[in-house]
Amino acid sequence: MAGVLASQRIRSLIASGAIAADIPPIAGQIQPASLDLRLGRVAYRVRASFLAGAGRSVKDRLAEFEMHRVDLTQGAVLEKGCVYVIPLMESLALPPGVSAVANAKSSTGRLDLLTRTIADGGTEFDRIRDGYHGPLYAEVCPRSFSVLVRPGMRLNQIRFRAGEATLSDAELADLHGREPLVDGTPVISGGLGFSVDLRPVEGDLVGYRAKPHTGLIDLDRIGHYPASDFWEEVRARDGRIILDPGAFYILVSREAVTIPPDHAAEMAPYLAMVGEFRVHYAGFFDPGFGHAQAGGTGSRGVLEVRCHEAPFALEHGQVVGRLVYERMEERPDMLYGAGIASNYQGQGLKLAKHFRAG
Repeated sequence: MAGVLASQRIRSLIASGAIAADIPPIAGQIQPASLDLRLGRVAYRVRASFLAGAGRSVKDRLAEFEMHRVDLTQGAVLEKGCVYVIPLMESLALPPGVSAVANAKSSTGRLDLLTRTIADGGTEFDRIRDGYHGPLYAEVCPRSFSVLVRPGMRLNQIRFRAGEATLSDAELADLHGREPLVDGTPVISGGLGFSVDLRPVEGDLVGYRAKPHTGLIDLDRIGHYPASDFWEEVRARDGRIILDPGAFYILVSREAVTIPPDHAAEMAPYLAMVGEFRVHYAGFFDPGFGHAQAGGTGSRGVLEVRCHEAPFALEHGQVVGRLVYERMEERPDMLYGAGIASNYQGQGLKLAKHFRAG
């Protein structure tokens, strides 16, 4: 059966050696429809981002781009604006018919920590070909804040697919008819469209903007950093904000979305032509996200927005992204938010888990 592989199938891939690791997987690393990937012990500071390219290995390309190596074993700083390639603890020997796609974890994206997966022979970021055998690497570029990292930290995650899993627009409309995926009338075009909320029910706080000059963030420190040291509040009284070129914003979707237990979803951009900004699509949405069976009643999508060449007026209700829904091969034996440590179930406007109010 075609679909995204569930948690129990990921365990079977580990048991069979299709997923190998320097250190055995730890508790919490397996998610309902994905596997968290762990940083290895060394980072390579490189002068430019790169892909291996057909027929070439990442190791060989590192010899062209490496500037120096950083030992992570005692913790090390990845500096804002620099590009690093870090071998991951996990490697793959995928069976025929199984491919993979990777993405940054939610907290990684909310820190504006650009993290992409590269593999030998790869011609795209985050895409792992059918039957791939070889190592995996994370390319990490801190965009807003310098970060302190250690081996074993999980900045990105990987999802496995057998065959075609993506729902067509007709299938998505049918699924919404059977089980509402969003409150209100859905916008369906290459996925489920979502818009930005700039008219909150209470108050006028609509988001946060990263400060340009801040201290260091230790990624192991949860609920530690005062938000006001790193973020400026963004307020709107007329349903509009002006995005500044180069600035990074945390906003929230107007819609509360639901991922049924037998489906998963991935955030993707809407149309490049809608404006001079990009919604950083930093995450997978696991089965059970916002779903009543997993303790949710619909959850907002957090939007990680960066403006490009010119100031841009963003309006309340403007469609800025879409959720691409995929069928699961089988229902996972765990759901997002149901008995596992899920930081963002039932979320609204929310910063990364490292920050506290203040």
